[in-house]
Formats: sequence, C-alpha cells, structure tokens
Amino acid sequence: MTQDEILSLFRQTNALLDGHFILRSGLHSRQFFQCALLLKETTVAARVCAALAEKLRGVGAETVISPALGGLIVGHEVARSLGLPHIFAEKENDKLVLRRNFEIRPGQKFIVAEDVVTRGGRVQETVDIVRSRGGEVVAIATLVDRSGGNRPDFGAPFVSLIALNVETFEPDKVPADLAAIPAHKPGSK
Repeated sequence: MTQDEILSLFRQTNALLDGHFILRSGLHSRQFFQCALLLKETTVAARVCAALAEKLRGVGAETVISPALGGLIVGHEVARSLGLPHIFAEKENDKLVLRRNFEIRPGQKFIVAEDVVTRGGRVQETVDIVRSRGGEVVAIATLVDRSGGNRPDFGAPFVSLIALNVETFEPDKVPADLAAIPAHKPGSK
C-alpha cells in the first residue's frame, strides 16, 4: 500500500480530523489521527496491518507487544498476519505495566506495535518493559509516524506505513488562529 492509499483510507473512515487538538504528549496540532475510526472497520484494519506486517517479515520476532489502548488492534492484527502471539501492556496509575499473566522470557524477541507515534512516550515505556525483563526489541512498528523526524531513538529499527511532518506546537506557542478554535483531546488519556 502506498502512503496516498493509506491516507485515503484515513479520510474515507473519517479518521483524519482537522481542528485544534491536544495530543497525549501535550503538544497542540491542527490534525489528529483517530486510528480507532480506521480500525473499527475490520477489513480495513486487516488490510493496513497486513501491509505493516509485510514490512516486518524477517526481523526474527517471536511475539508482538503493544501499549494499550491505541496499539491493541494494530498489535493484534500485525501478530495475526505474522503468525505470532500478541501481548499488551496496560495503564495502571498512568504508567504502563504488564498484567494478565503475560510473560517475557530472557532473550525473547519482540516487535513493539503502536497506532501513532508523535514523541513515542508509550512506545518507550513498552520497550522499557520488554528490556527490563530481559527481552529484546527487534523492531518498532506504527501505522503513522507523525514525529516529523523528532522521535527518540528506541534502539531498534523503526517501521511505519506513513510518515508525516504534521505541525505541532508547544502549549505556550499555539498560533493565534489555532488558539481561537476550541481545543479537543480526542486521544487516550
């Protein structure tokens, strides 16, 4: 799938929103990728995640892990496409933790899968969980890289279906025209 085809699917499913948004990172933006609207369409979810999985064949992963909530469907569908198990980390007191008797064995190789990366905070938390238990992260995979090249180095190859330089603003540097629009925080808390 090309980047244009993927963006077209985001628009067709009303998952690419325009307005004034506050991202989980605290940054403000004129655009928001509401992947849940894209991924609720099961055939679309299977298609885009299979395209992402194709970019990951041969990385040597044994398991896919994703941060809840946004990465759940992406992680599950990527794992399904690759024939791998999927586990997830979930929020507890605003921090990601591994629960539900999920285990990470020393040396076990993981793909960390997420829906959208801006600053990569939840991805880094997930990477840290894997590494703190002796696992190895062999790739980071996301549908949308909206970091504009400012994402951290996670210490593993980074793969995305689309990479966009979407304008973001620190809270104290929001342009007047954007500040005049009521801000919404549609993403995860």
